[in-house]
Amino acid sequence: MSHRTAQRMTEALDAAFANVSTTDDVERRRFWRIDAPLPERLQPRQETAIEALEIAARAARDEGRLRHSRALEDFRDGLLARLQPRDALRSEADAEAVLVGLGHVTRPGPTVARKPAVTDAVIEALRGPFRLRVWYGDQDAAPRVIEPHGMLLGHRSYLVARQPARGNGILNFRMDRITKAEVLNESFQLTPEFSLESYAAQSFGVYQDPAQYGEVVWRFAPDAATRAAEFQFHPTQILEPQDDGSLIVRFNAAGWLEMAWHLYQWGDKVEVLAPMGLREMVAGYQRSDFAALP
Repeated sequence: MSHRTAQRMTEALDAAFANVSTTDDVERRRFWRIDAPLPERLQPRQETAIEALEIAARAARDEGRLRHSRALEDFRDGLLARLQPRDALRSEADAEAVLVGLGHVTRPGPTVARKPAVTDAVIEALRGPFRLRVWYGDQDAAPRVIEPHGMLLGHRSYLVARQPARGNGILNFRMDRITKAEVLNESFQLTPEFSLESYAAQSFGVYQDPAQYGEVVWRFAPDAATRAAEFQFHPTQILEPQDDGSLIVRFNAAGWLEMAWHLYQWGDKVEVLAPMGLREMVAGYQRSDFAALP
């Protein structure tokens, strides 16, 4: 191969791996070597991995998942420890620079605080799966035994579980109202064919109400259509551009109250065509003086 081709290949090697060293012999020939024991020889650069782990750790900490946060931080520290000191310092600096620029990591906006001990207990129970004994609601409420199937995380988070004493139906328990949780040494059988993803898709936010489930149809005004088309309001949504420049959005879900909270941000730029219950709920609250769209 040509000398220039060889240069490009060695430059690519040095760019791809963090542990490449070069030496020159007495005849000024250059040699490239990947410095590490054989199992660790192919060691990619870790800057992006460190950034991703730090973002995930901060998100877990914000959500009260301290066990996950600590595990991610330990993994990040392990990656840093495997680097040369110079590369480790550069990776930390690069990661911090990226994190400073990612405002969404701080998750702006109001959320309901969760108790880390409760969240840890729920995660441990999901791993089994094991039954949970929880104290729910008032401080003097009697404990109840439930069978957790998952968590719905949002501004208000819910534990999705079955309570055998109340039948086989799936119920939602507000995480912020669980005052205490204990993992029992009792396994159970998950509800056959239950999918948390499918279950979550039945609602607009996190609240489930089977009586409200059905087709939802919104019409966005022409001057808001382009902005609305950038949103994923729901995983099942269908967008229908209209001849007059407006946009119709269709999906199937429940949770009218959470829909009303979101629709308020659009002022008078959105009209509810269906269902009638949601249309009546937002009637008279569409403002025309909002300076910007969501």
